[in-house]
Amino acid sequence: MRVIRNRPGQLAGDIADGGTVVTIGNFDGLHLGHQALVQRCHALKKPGEKVAVVTFEPLPAAFFRPEQAPSRLNAVDRKLRILRSLGVDLTWLMRFDAALAGLGAREFVQQVLVESLAARAVVVGHDFHFGRGKEGNARTLKLLGDELGFREDIVPPVMLDGERVSSSGVRKHLLAGDFAGAARLLGRPYRMGGHVVRGQALGRTLGYPTANLRIRAEPSPLTGVLATWARINDGPWLPGVSNLGRRPVVGGRDPLLEVHFFDFDEDIYGQRLDVQFVAKLREETNFDSLEALVEQMKKDEGAARAVLARADKPED
Repeated sequence: MRVIRNRPGQLAGDIADGGTVVTIGNFDGLHLGHQALVQRCHALKKPGEKVAVVTFEPLPAAFFRPEQAPSRLNAVDRKLRILRSLGVDLTWLMRFDAALAGLGAREFVQQVLVESLAARAVVVGHDFHFGRGKEGNARTLKLLGDELGFREDIVPPVMLDGERVSSSGVRKHLLAGDFAGAARLLGRPYRMGGHVVRGQALGRTLGYPTANLRIRAEPSPLTGVLATWARINDGPWLPGVSNLGRRPVVGGRDPLLEVHFFDFDEDIYGQRLDVQFVAKLREETNFDSLEALVEQMKKDEGAARAVLARADKPED
């Protein structure tokens, strides 16, 4: 999959050779509804054409209202990994800034879809809006497509047991610690990942060494102490207990995902870690002393071991 970050009008001429079938959206979570858009692109694709995704970073809601931004389900690298797994040929990771926000609906279509991507078909959801002040909608896109030579295709919402699949629905399940419910909407288990960074090494001193991951998708939809499976560099899944938060007892500021593997003590700094969440054990809590923290960590380990003994290990 080719990833581009250029501004409209700056793309190399070979990117859209043969034409494209395009879908546009935030794609935070890449749940079953988002997957339906990509699948429709594949269904419309003709020989020689590319399936292209236009998406935005930061998300528009975070750009316009950073203090009210919804939690992020995926960091950029995980979003790209999932898009690659869906067979997308080209992802335009478009920087959402004042210049892009100021493009009118016609300008966006002309510069992005027609001149840059040579779109033959554009696939969107029924509630799609675009352009300055959300002035464009699905009907606007159809009219511009008729004029400029591409087909608009609208995909209806995906429903599961009467529930519309949405990113907000995934967030709701995660907030409640309902990982099975989140997985049902995502079509896969909810995971986080990244490369292990050095921390304060306090966990090792306390007898609970941890592998630490920075949280790059903020705010996180999930916090607390959790029973988890984790794997190193696509190796076997290992059981553990994790803390996702700011670690108030040690004065932490930046959020971290700290993974303690059971019966494991190896140096894995710099290696890639993927973490799958099984159960939320409790909220992150402050403690009066490190002794009280260690006592609670022992209880958390016992609870996590009991949960994971009954859970199925991930297969992929």
